[in-house]
Amino acid sequence: MTVLGGIGFTAPWLLLGLLALPILWLILRAIPPAPVRRRFPGVALLLGLKDDDSISDRTPWWLLALRMLALAALIVGLAGPVLNPQQDRAGRGPLLIVLDASWAGAPRWTARLELLDAQLAEAGRGGRPVALLALTAPEPLNFQSADIWRSRLPGLAPAPWQPTAAQLEVARAAVEEGGAGGFDTLWLGDGLAYPDRAPLLGALRARGDLRVVETGQPVLGIGPAGFKDGAVQLTLHRSDVGPAREVTVLAQGHDPAGTARVLASLPARFEPGATEASAALSLPAELRARITRFEIQGQRSAGAMTLADDRLRRREVALIAGREDREGLELLSPLHYLKQALAPSADLLEGALLDLIPANPDVIVMADVATLSQAEQAALTGWVEKGGMLLRFAGPHLAASDVSRTEEDPLMPVRLRSGGRTVGGAMSWGAPKALAAFPPDTPFAGLPIPEDVNVSAQVMAQPDPVLAERVIAALGDGTPLVTRKALGQGQVVLFHVTANAEWSTLPLSGLFVQMLERLAVSSSAKPPQAGDLAGTTWRPVQVMDGFGTLHDAGNLPGVAGEALAGAPPGPDLRPGIYDDGERRLARNVLGPEAVLTPVQWPEGVPVETLTRTPERPLGGPLLALALLLLVADVIAALALGGRLMPSRGRIAALGAALCLAGLPGHPVGAQDSDADQTAFALAATHELTLAHVLTGNAELDDIARAGLRGLSDTLSFRTSVEPAPPMGVDLERDELAFFPILYWPVTPEQPRPSDAAYAKLNAYLRSGGMILFDTRDANIASFGAASPNGRKLQELAAPLDIPPLEPVPRDHVLTRAFYLLQDFPGRHAEGRIWVEAAPPDAEQIEGMPFRNLNDGVTPVVIGGNDWAGAWAVDRDGRPLLPVGRGFTGERQRELALRFGVNLIMHVLTGNYKSDQVHVPALLDRLGQ
Repeated sequence: MTVLGGIGFTAPWLLLGLLALPILWLILRAIPPAPVRRRFPGVALLLGLKDDDSISDRTPWWLLALRMLALAALIVGLAGPVLNPQQDRAGRGPLLIVLDASWAGAPRWTARLELLDAQLAEAGRGGRPVALLALTAPEPLNFQSADIWRSRLPGLAPAPWQPTAAQLEVARAAVEEGGAGGFDTLWLGDGLAYPDRAPLLGALRARGDLRVVETGQPVLGIGPAGFKDGAVQLTLHRSDVGPAREVTVLAQGHDPAGTARVLASLPARFEPGATEASAALSLPAELRARITRFEIQGQRSAGAMTLADDRLRRREVALIAGREDREGLELLSPLHYLKQALAPSADLLEGALLDLIPANPDVIVMADVATLSQAEQAALTGWVEKGGMLLRFAGPHLAASDVSRTEEDPLMPVRLRSGGRTVGGAMSWGAPKALAAFPPDTPFAGLPIPEDVNVSAQVMAQPDPVLAERVIAALGDGTPLVTRKALGQGQVVLFHVTANAEWSTLPLSGLFVQMLERLAVSSSAKPPQAGDLAGTTWRPVQVMDGFGTLHDAGNLPGVAGEALAGAPPGPDLRPGIYDDGERRLARNVLGPEAVLTPVQWPEGVPVETLTRTPERPLGGPLLALALLLLVADVIAALALGGRLMPSRGRIAALGAALCLAGLPGHPVGAQDSDADQTAFALAATHELTLAHVLTGNAELDDIARAGLRGLSDTLSFRTSVEPAPPMGVDLERDELAFFPILYWPVTPEQPRPSDAAYAKLNAYLRSGGMILFDTRDANIASFGAASPNGRKLQELAAPLDIPPLEPVPRDHVLTRAFYLLQDFPGRHAEGRIWVEAAPPDAEQIEGMPFRNLNDGVTPVVIGGNDWAGAWAVDRDGRPLLPVGRGFTGERQRELALRFGVNLIMHVLTGNYKSDQVHVPALLDRLGQ
């Protein structure tokens, strides 16, 4: 294709015909020929006479110009002009296609695969060998036939991480080792910058030409959720410094029945020029504990999702002291330091033990509680065996009691010696004891021990064969400091020191808080640091793919705590949920300090976007113009010869009519004149026609038209109804009475109709018309104001004369107008649909399966299942949009079409199906 002045030509050599126009001008000027002069004696009788109509012996200049313009349009039209031509880069030799293949490219992954398929098809036509290199999973270059790579495209998927330094080094080595004769490179970038890319770029540019294609759209992401001031705090990121933008964040979780659903939604606004936006969500503790993830609505990528873990769930901790607080001596209270350590991250409960156990707290802490009644011991034992944690602290009361002396108490992890042990005092022989390093197989593994933490008194454990395996922390001399045992599904933990600073300095240190976190007594509100998780191993439970979908981790190996907290995501550290037996932590794609930086390509590297202006062939319009001009030339020549219109006034009228005929007309649905309104009425009433409301969103209007086209085809194939092609309706200008039903897709951006339009809509509804409102959001919200589309629907429908509504009852005529149905899915299957409510006196006649419902057609049907998306077909009748997966999805599309057939039959026939079932009763009453 040759491009001249921004317009491409498929046959540019035909433009040479324009050079012949001056010659044609000279030839045409000789037509018609001059009259032949003959001597005739009778001419003298005609002298002095004058004819009103004379014939020129030369062609008028305006007729010559008309003919020249017709020929020029014919020549240019045959040359194949194309507006916005796409340049073909066929190239020669091998082609390497590099993909970032990270989560940032997931939102438009289908468009990438389409572009990749087109590039492979072009390379196949040119006989070029092709190699693919995904930077998130690099492999040695393997140049093969383009058709082989096209067959593997469905298996390509983005990874939930960006290319790591190690992967980029592998990719650079593969580029330098592969392709002995050099190759060109097409790089499909995701739009984000990442370090260590320069060596790979240099290697690619050294082997041949490099071209880059990007999405051309900003990348959105969301950081990990935090908890502060009683609310969940979220931080959103975007890669561009653009105008103000508002997005919606959805909180996903499970309801009490275990069904996944949207638990809450909140808006987040990017201010002009800002790359970060904040949002806060305040929820009751029970509802907050059910949240599993937050995601940005409409962004299908791992970076646009953040998983929730134990940090959002404030644990309920019951505190019980063995003695009353000493009046005026708060620091000596057995619970003072526990309250200081737990209050920021847990909900504390205080009271009697038998009153607290029915509240089912997560942890019960008993500080220096020695003796329990039989009722308390039985209730507490049952609570622990069902999965509770009992955390006990020693003290003077426990040391002086006989609890767990001769026999191990069920609610104590070990047997105890009587009297306790004191070190470092005036009556002792030794100095206060420091803590020993925590063993690697304990919950405290890796925690640093401050030098100022020491123990001056403790209760001692009796030697026992199981003592060694129950010790999870010890002093420097090997005596147990913390012991633990399992009891049923729960566990009992004993600190052999007091919960205050009487026997040790442990409660005064930050180590005390860290030990409580490791035991899952409390949850940290801050992301863990590498040092906090040192020495621990975490097992992956669920991992994310590049689209943000969670999958079972299977047999993936465990991850060291240091790596889980500090290492970037990669093939060895996949984003997901990790467990260490006590706690669950979420490893998300974006960390607390994440910044999305747009990529800057080196100078000289051409960069294109996936969003391209489509090609528009101009040959057809130009040839049509040439044909119209030639017809005008014939008419004008006949008129000049006196064979058509002798009146010059009529010639002028014909010219004006031809000029008007050459003007572009308005599309159907936007009528500006009486003639256009007449044409619109004829087109709408020639046959039954389905219509959709024009929303101003071109893409949505095209889908609505395609959906009604698919429904019309289905009606023609399966019923006696044969609708004409569907039409778009402008509520401000077009007449609505021609259409039995209007499909109205709802978007948050569409403008509110005027008062005059609402008057027409109410008249339409009162005269028997039906409007199908479709919010298209049943996958994320039920009918109502729970979504932007739902709120917009309430705004649009408020001025309409709509009767009371109810969900479709099981005996409504929509369930049997043509097909027997009880579900009405579209692209989504979760949403209910609403119709006019049955009258209060509707009752079921004895022996009849259906009630005697209202006799008219429901004026509105409201839902959000995106029916047009499920009905939509292209010009060849092929489905336009996917519905579900596999056979289940096709079955859902079939049910959507059946609902459409039932809906049209209900509009056209009313409740005749309901009347039919009463025929036997009517005949019986008539005695026939």
